[in-house]
Amino acid sequence: MRGPAGFFLCSLLLVAPHCTEVAAQEVQPDPKTPCANWMGGAPGYPGHNGLPGRDGKDGKDGQKGEKGEEGVQGPKGDQGEIGVLGREGPRGFPGYPGQKGEKGEGAFVYRSAFSVGLTERAPHPNVPIRFSKIFYNEQSHYDASTGKFLCSIPGMYYFAYHLTVYLTDVKVSLYKKDKAVIFTYDQFQKNNVDQASGSVLLHLSTGDEVWLQVYGEGDNNGVYADNINDSTFMGFLLYPDLD
Repeated sequence: MRGPAGFFLCSLLLVAPHCTEVAAQEVQPDPKTPCANWMGGAPGYPGHNGLPGRDGKDGKDGQKGEKGEEGVQGPKGDQGEIGVLGREGPRGFPGYPGQKGEKGEGAFVYRSAFSVGLTERAPHPNVPIRFSKIFYNEQSHYDASTGKFLCSIPGMYYFAYHLTVYLTDVKVSLYKKDKAVIFTYDQFQKNNVDQASGSVLLHLSTGDEVWLQVYGEGDNNGVYADNINDSTFMGFLLYPDLD
C-alpha cells in the first residue's frame, strides 16, 4: 500500500491511541460524588487520636537578657531569733604600739597646802589666830601676817587643827568668808594640859579665805604653845574643779 492511501492509513493508526486516551480522561467521574464509580462507598468516621509523640531534644540556651530595673524595696521582715553563741575564735596577734600622746600638765599646777604652828600665848579673841611657825607653805597660799588661807585653786579642801589648852577654857571656830563653819569647846581642868581638835571638808572658790578664831569673852582664849607644846593648823587641796 504505497502512495497516498498508505500514508493516510498510517496517520490514522498514530492518531487513534491519542484520541482514545483523551476520551478516557474526559469521561472520569468526580471522585467526591457518592456515585463516582461502582467501587465508591460512604465516607468513613474520623480515626482515634494518635499517641503523644516523644519529647524532643532540649534546645540550646538563648542569649542572656539585659538587666532589669531595680524593684521597690519590700517591708522590713521580723527580727529573727538569737542564734547559738559560736565558739571563741583563736587569739589574735598583738597590735602595733600606738603613737605617743601629748604631754599633759604637771601635777604641780594643782598643788595647794600649808601646815603652821602657834608661837604666841593666849591669842586675842574675835580675831584670826596668827600661826607664825611655818612647817610647810611652799605655794604661799597661807598668809602668816593675817593668819588666813587664801584659795587660789578652786576645788575641795581638807582643813584640820590641833590645839593645846592651858590655864583657861577654849572656844574656837573655823571661819570661811566671815562665817563660822565648825565650833570646838574645851573646858580646862586645873593642874592639867588639855587638847582640842577639829577637821572639815570645804569646797572653796577662788578668793575664799579660811582661818581659826577664838570666839566669846576674853576668858575663853586658853590656846597655848611653848617649846614642848604645839598648837597647829593645816589644810590642803584634795582635788580641783577641772571645769
